[in-house]
Order: sequence, then C-alpha cells, then structure tokens
Amino acid sequence: MGVTGPPGPVMDRDEVDRALARLGAEHEAIETSLLSLQDHAGRRLLEGAELTGTTKERWSAAEASITLLWAYFDAYADALRSAREIRSRRRWSSREDLSELTELLRGASITVAGSATATANAPTLVGTGKLSEQFSLVALVERMNELYASSLDMVIAADAVWSALPARIDLLAAELQRTRRLAHSVGVRPGEHPAGDDLERITRTLTMLRERVVSDPLAFWLPTQGSSAPGGGRPDTTTYDHEARALEDVRREIDAVLTVRQDAEARLVKLRDVLSRADRTLAEARSARGEVLAKIAASEVPAVSGPPTVLQEQLATAAEYRRHAQWHRLSPLLEALEEKAEDELLRARESLTAVTQPLAVRAELRGRLDAYKAKVARHGLAEDPFLIERYDAARRMLWSAPCDLRVAEDAVLRYQHAAADLLSPRVPDQGTGPQDRRGDS
Repeated sequence: MGVTGPPGPVMDRDEVDRALARLGAEHEAIETSLLSLQDHAGRRLLEGAELTGTTKERWSAAEASITLLWAYFDAYADALRSAREIRSRRRWSSREDLSELTELLRGASITVAGSATATANAPTLVGTGKLSEQFSLVALVERMNELYASSLDMVIAADAVWSALPARIDLLAAELQRTRRLAHSVGVRPGEHPAGDDLERITRTLTMLRERVVSDPLAFWLPTQGSSAPGGGRPDTTTYDHEARALEDVRREIDAVLTVRQDAEARLVKLRDVLSRADRTLAEARSARGEVLAKIAASEVPAVSGPPTVLQEQLATAAEYRRHAQWHRLSPLLEALEEKAEDELLRARESLTAVTQPLAVRAELRGRLDAYKAKVARHGLAEDPFLIERYDAARRMLWSAPCDLRVAEDAVLRYQHAAADLLSPRVPDQGTGPQDRRGDS
C-alpha cells in the first residue's frame, strides 16, 4: 500500500493528471491488498475458531481494524471517483475546477464515519471518542497502512503457528501412541516403571498443548525484535521440543529393555560364570591361607570372607524376572549385578594375592639363593666350605616348616654377601697373615 504526494498550492492540469494516475494505481494496489487479506487462509481460520486469551483479544481488535479498512477504502474510492468526474467535465479544466481538485486531492476533505464498536476496538483509534473523522488522502492512506499492517501481522502470526505446531504435535502424538504400545508389550507401565509415568505425562502435556495452540495461537508466537514487517517472528516450539526430547529418552529406555529381552539369558549365564569364578577364587584363597599358616611363621595373614549371599539372591531374582517376562525390572537389575559381580571377582583375586604373598616371598628367596649358588659354581667356588656352610643354613630355614621369613631373608643376605666378597677382585696380599672369614658367621 502506497502514500500520495504532499499537499501544496493550486495544482495545474498536468499535476492533477499525474496525481490521478498515481492515485488510480494506488487504488488498485490497496484493493488488491485488502482482497488478499480478506481471502487469507489465516483470517478465515480466525473467523471460524473458538479463540481464547491473547488471540481472542487481538482478533477482536483486528476485526474492527478490517471493518475500518473497508470504510476508509470506500471513502478513498469515492474521493478518487469524484476527482475523476471533476476532471472529466472539460478537456481544459478551469481555475475553479483546479481549485476544487486541489482541495480534494490535497486537503482534509474526506469524511469517514465508523461504528462506535469498530472505533473503540481499532488499536489506532482507542481513546479518540469520535464516530467520524476528517482526512486528507495522505492521512487516509497512512491510517490504512497502519491498520493493514497490524491486522496482517496478527493474521500471519496465527496462521504460521497453526501451520507449524498442530501438525508436528499430531505427528509426535502418533509416535507417542506407537511407543506406548511397545512399552506396554515389554511391561513398561505407569506406576511400575518411570518411563511409563513419563509417557503418561507426555500424553497429557501434548493434549493440553494442542488445545492451547488451536484456541490461542498467538500465545506461541515469538516476534522478531526490531522487525517492523508484518509476520516478523517464528512459532514458539519450546514446550513441543521439550516433550519430543522426553519421548526420545523414553524410546531409548524401551530400546534398552528390548535389548535385555533379547540377550537376557546370555547375560545371566555370564553373571553365573563370573560369580562362580569369584567363589572358586575365594575358596582357593581360604585353602592357601591354611597352607600359609602351616608353612610360614611370624606372618600376618588376612582373613578370607565367604561368598556374598546377597548377589546370589539377586541373581535368583533376575532369573525369576526373566521367567515372568518382567523385562523393565530385569534391565536395571542386570546392569547393577554385572557391575557388582565384576567387583566381587576383583575382590576375590585381591584376597588371594594378599593371602599368598608370604608364599611368594618365600619362593622369591628360594630362587635368589639358588641363583647365587649357580653363579658361585660357574666361578669354581662351589666347594668353598664357608659358602657351603652359609648356603646350608639358609636352605634349612627356607625349606623348613614353619618358615620364619625374616630370619630366612637374613640368611640369604649373608650368603649373598659372602659370595660377593669371594667374587669381587682381590687386592694382592701385603704380608699379612691368613684371615679368618668366619668371624662374622
């Protein structure tokens, strides 16, 4: 919708002809815009909808604005028709005709009468208290532009929300129904599983959301800040997006339950195997503890606990859930049991390691003693009586039961030191007599 030229002195014939041509083109543009607004799908939907809230208030004002728009347009068309009639009286308009045309085209000579309801509800006329107004063509077009922009903005916003959200909500609701049927088939029901409660909440939220979107679409419209163009903005999909994400979370939970249904037996078998290995390891640790106590003296040997009965009871419960197809309960129980079973096997292994530590120390001392004996033999000192004596003393301690590890380690160290003394390079004798190497035995 355009704007006419500014007012001025008495127009000449050429100015009048140019103004009439411009006004004629403007008349056609305004009429096209009004008819487009009249036929807009959003306006037709607004007329037939049961509106509430913000949309109801704004549509009431928009209807009044549209009524005034047609009244203004009729007055504009009448003024244009009158100007054309005056101009068509004669080929060369007289001074009086030109003065009349100037007043009509540039002066505030157009009177528009409107109903009290329309005037009160139109957003640009609130508080004027007038049932009729005087306009120039310029002011009349400016007023029509204002009313048209506000009305079109409201219609476009409502239509955009209706075009975007209800269809998406319906698609999500259809997916929700499929998910609910699948959830029911695997035992995910309200009151029995959190995902079942989530499905009920999502259902209620989507139902209420669709009702609100249909009755009050403008409550879900986010205008673009700083934009003056009609329809500048986008639908607010915050609630819809939140529920879509929640439904996706529920689907993942149900997929996990389905996975449990498919491989539950294999996971139960693996759990039994892990717990059995843990029990065997603990039994081995208890047996090793008795051996350590019999063979090693003066050693702190930790106690070995028995197999945990709680895990066996939970494993039996899991098997019961599988027999009764209670997959939604089996899923979290299996996950917890798998973690606890691995921890139990690790604890059993650590217990066995701690219990057999003294035996490992004894074995290390035996190996060290034999390694040094072999080294001495390679250097031709195996028959040295002093080394034989020290070796026999250490061997008796390591192969006796119970074995005192501290005393045995000291004996092995003495044998090592004696062997090291014999194997180290010797300083030539400086006239000193023979030395007795038994002094530190």
